[in-house]
Order: sequence, then structure tokens, then C-alpha cells
Amino acid sequence: MTTNASDRYSRQKLLAEIGGEGQQRLADSCAAVVGCGALGTMQAALLVRAGVGTTLLVDRDYVEESNLQRQVLFDERDAERGVPKAEAAALALRRANSAVAVVPVVKDLVAANAERLLEPADVILDGTDNYETRFLINEVAVKRSIAWIYGAAVGTHGSIMPVLPGQTACLECLFDDAPRSRQPTCDTAGVLNAVTSLIASLQVVEALKILAGRAQALERRLVTIDVWSGERAALRADTPRPGCPTCGQRRFARLEAQSAASARICGRDAVQVPARDRPVDLPALAHSLAPLGEVRASELAVRFSCPPHALTVFPDGRAIVKGTQDLGVARSLYARYVGD
Repeated sequence: MTTNASDRYSRQKLLAEIGGEGQQRLADSCAAVVGCGALGTMQAALLVRAGVGTTLLVDRDYVEESNLQRQVLFDERDAERGVPKAEAAALALRRANSAVAVVPVVKDLVAANAERLLEPADVILDGTDNYETRFLINEVAVKRSIAWIYGAAVGTHGSIMPVLPGQTACLECLFDDAPRSRQPTCDTAGVLNAVTSLIASLQVVEALKILAGRAQALERRLVTIDVWSGERAALRADTPRPGCPTCGQRRFARLEAQSAASARICGRDAVQVPARDRPVDLPALAHSLAPLGEVRASELAVRFSCPPHALTVFPDGRAIVKGTQDLGVARSLYARYVGD
């Protein structure tokens, strides 16, 4: 079916805040969504439906049943098949709007690839679940002068803050000790799906302001909201902090730490083993593992169950090992079933 772009975006173009010129700017722009979880799926859905020309979806994980309560682009079949989140989200989004580009990137955002993956973006939206990745995004954004929208949600409360490098405070200006402090996660504290939808929607509003050429209207504060109690708070973030290591001194310590290592996945009984220097032949791996346990395979990943553990192996050799938080155990299982 041929779609008339004028009809599709007519209600949006009627808005004085966007109009025809702003709509064209959206069509010519690129947004990167890092993390296709509760925040990221809602962000991506709204960006694609709003007519943003290209949306990059960066995510390392696969769909599980527990995601369906709040991650709006997935369904039960995605969970049954264990489809990578970025791929499942892209498929759903292309059905919603075939006139724009949706680019799935099934990778972990790490120091070695962060600049390359995010460089095309005019704005970056935070859909992650941990501060280490957020601070990595912050360094890329400041170094490359790319606007980004911080967001977080857990329990019934959430936070949002736009970052305009060189103009507003960056994440390190406000939270320089966050990566070293223990933070609650959705897996440890739970989460209400309404709060993730609200925070993601507010992030998209700020992103659309930037992409439509209306950056002067940005909310230049860190805003926190509790949707259960209705409480709100705000902290000014309209100027960089003097002496900030990232935006003040332009030191990018996380980006300079190029080596990838096995890492515990935030809030989950799982470890990620990094990609290796050669790809994995997934059909051959599935065939070799079939006699040893339950295997579910596709062109995107191989899932292998060996209770009490399970491995999901991706084409680049990266794997998520469930059932342990021990890095040594995870590496041992990887070597045993996938190889060195």
C-alpha cells in the first residue's frame, strides 16, 4: 500500500512547535536508541511513528518472557524464539512505518565500538539499565558534540535529563560517583510499566525538540517523577560544572579503556562473554550442541540449555551465559561448548 507522507504526519505538522519545516528536519535526521528494553522500545516506537528518517537500535540482549510486561515492541513468539531484541524491534517498527529506515545493531556498546556505532546520530537516547554504559554514551556525546537524552526508571519513579555538550551539564557533572555506588534495578526492585512508558515519552519529546530545530525549548534540568505518589523534583543542569573531567577537562577515560572483558549483566544472574576475533558458524555450533542438550537456533543466535546454565551465542562470538555470576564459570562454559 502506498502511503501519503503528508497524510501520515498531518496531525504532527499542524503543531506550531513542529510544522512542515520541523517535519522535514525529522525526515532528514538520525536517532540512536541504546538499549531495546522498556525505555528503548517505547522511544523507538515513538521516533519511527513521528517520521524520524533513520533510527539505530543498539542492543546486546534477546527477548525473554519477563520482558513482555513493559517492553512494548515484543510478543510471546519473540520470547519463545529468543530473538535478539534489536532485530525483533526493527521488524515490528518496519510494519508500523515502512517509509523510514530502522537499523538493528545486535552488539554490546563498549569502548571499542561506541564512537563508530553512535557517530551517525544527531541525537542519542538512553534506554540502558546501567551507569557504566550511560557514562560511555556521555563520553561519546561530549567528544563528538552529539546531543543525548539521559533516562532511567525503576520501581515507580524515573528521571530524565537532556545533555547538550558544551551548553548544559553532562552526566559526569551531576553523577560523578554513580558507577561506583550500588543502584537498584528492575530485577531487584521491580518496575511499573507506566513509569517506563512515561519516561521514554518525555525523552522522545526532548529528542524531537532537538531534531526539529527547537533546542531552545529543551528542559535543561534533571527531572525526577514518582508516578505512584505524584511527587516531582528538579535540579538545574543548565551549565557545565567547572572542572568536570569529561566536559570540562575533556578526559575520556572510559573510551580509552578499549579492551573488552567478561562482565556481569546488571540485575541478572548472567555474564556476558565478549566477542572474539573470528565469527561463529552458528549452524555448525547448533549441530555440535544438539546431542548435549536443548538447542534453539536461528540465523541470529543459538540458544543452548545445559541446566543449571544456558548459553546464547551470537554470530560475532559474543555470548550471554545465564545461571551464574561467576566470570570464571562463564568463561569455562564458553570454552567447553563454543571453543576458545
